[in-house]
Amino acid sequence: MTTTAVVMMLVAMVVVWGGLIASVLFLRSRPEVTDGLHEDPDMIAEDERRAHEPHPFRDT
Repeated sequence: MTTTAVVMMLVAMVVVWGGLIASVLFLRSRPEVTDGLHEDPDMIAEDERRAHEPHPFRDT
């Protein structure tokens, strides 16, 4: 491998692994915590209504 190839490989490794480490540290400091399902009651009612309707089909 040439010197240029080695330098580009190292740059790519630093970018990829550095991004991974940065994202892990970010998620550790600001976790996305949910206390349960926070769905809209209207959307739940709509889903339940659609579950009882026949499945639409195409005639093609």
